[in-house]
Amino acid sequence: MCAVAILKRMSRNVVFAPDEFYHLYNRGTEKRNVFGTKADYERFLALLYLSNGTSAIHIDNLRQQIKRGRTLLEIMKEFDREKSLVDIGAYCLMPNHFHLLVQEKSEGGISKFMQKLLTAYTMYFNTSRVRTGALFQGKFKATHATDDKYLAYLISYIHLNPVKLIEPKWKETGIAHRTRALSYLEKYQYSSFPDYIGQVRPQQAIINKSALPPYCESLLDFKKAVREWLDYHKDDL
Repeated sequence: MCAVAILKRMSRNVVFAPDEFYHLYNRGTEKRNVFGTKADYERFLALLYLSNGTSAIHIDNLRQQIKRGRTLLEIMKEFDREKSLVDIGAYCLMPNHFHLLVQEKSEGGISKFMQKLLTAYTMYFNTSRVRTGALFQGKFKATHATDDKYLAYLISYIHLNPVKLIEPKWKETGIAHRTRALSYLEKYQYSSFPDYIGQVRPQQAIINKSALPPYCESLLDFKKAVREWLDYHKDDL
């Protein structure tokens, strides 16, 4: 499936259902950057974990722990989320937008998770910039992964987003420097790509690959899919 096809499947009118997978995404209002510093990315990553639970997030307490020198990853390890709301299969943060692949675990789980996540991050962002108002473009967008082929495609599509940072036109012209692109993806710490290729890091607690169909868990299958995309040329459309 080509990049054009995914755009045609994007929809706001999605009804979430337990056990189903969804691609969730949103960008900054007026296309502004929502991640500008390492601290911004790390805060959102921590909130991906902290927001995914039935327990409340106490923002003031979180802020005080950070001021005392606690790292977000340390806080993640000690935080009791209680029961998780969704299973996160993949994610990628880009300067002005984000992508998530999630499976709803119980009715209303996605909506609760996203409300906690985006509210907490907007509060952090606005406080750090001394600003007010919305940070993201309205409600988050969602697409239902209606079949296994599309689900597999989404996993690759989400993880390949950072290539745009070094080759802005790759979706239109293909990837010019395959080796450089792969190396960049492996080093990009703000997506779950490193977790899919076997890197060991604290952020792997954010995702639950075991919730995905067996073929999506295979390291060899994932690498094969990524190689096919890296070899993509415009004529393949």
